[in-house]
Amino acid sequence: MQTEKVVNHIVGWLKDYALNAGMKGFVIGVSGGIDSAVTSTLCAKTGLTLLCLEMPIHQARNQIDRASNHIDWLQQNFKNVKRQQVALTPVFDQFVGALPKVTDEEERFMSLANTRARLRMTTLYYFAALKGYLVAGTGNKVEDFGIGFYTKYGDGGVDLSPIADLLKTEVYELAQFLGIHDEIIKAPPTDGLWGDDRTDEDQIGASYPELEWAMTMKDKKKTATDFSGREKEVFQIFEKFNKANKHKMIPIPVCEIPKSLF
Repeated sequence: MQTEKVVNHIVGWLKDYALNAGMKGFVIGVSGGIDSAVTSTLCAKTGLTLLCLEMPIHQARNQIDRASNHIDWLQQNFKNVKRQQVALTPVFDQFVGALPKVTDEEERFMSLANTRARLRMTTLYYFAALKGYLVAGTGNKVEDFGIGFYTKYGDGGVDLSPIADLLKTEVYELAQFLGIHDEIIKAPPTDGLWGDDRTDEDQIGASYPELEWAMTMKDKKKTATDFSGREKEVFQIFEKFNKANKHKMIPIPVCEIPKSLF
């Protein structure tokens, strides 16, 4: 990958899109992870205003610190970067308290994890509408188009996706080029929706390089029968997520009324 040219291309694309849309800049949720760090830096390089939101909800301390340190670094290097912290934990807790009790706590836990992402999306769009900004998405190619590893109408609810054509390993390559802090580059990827230290790999059962391999094999029309051992296991993991999350990765189905009924 021609990293510098890719960076320049994305920065130019972001700036052109915002100016053509008549928008003043971007708003992004900074989580302390690699994807939001790279995306926020690319947005900052446009020279347009960038508002970085910190939106902890029962967040692990190390995630909060990484996010804060990254925004500090952005502000030291780019005069167009602003920050805003929004304490969403009390809002989330009050919302949870208003919900009826359920018998299946595991299913409730999953629903509430996704609710965190949707609460953050609502917050991002509040500031976007208030300031005339675009909500910048942080999803990469594997998450957005491979396994659908994001929350529908949560972190999937964005105006534009600067890094969605980049594999996770390519996002790391951009991070190195952009000078992102080592604490972010070395941190195990996590969606931060659980209030603990579980990683993406813990949830998925495979690493991003493994998933990228499986995605490539899927594109080559391979099937699980073509592999054995760990390769077969990884390919089946990819296929399971790809199938289960297909509804996130295709347009919303529309019931088309036959012309004969009009």
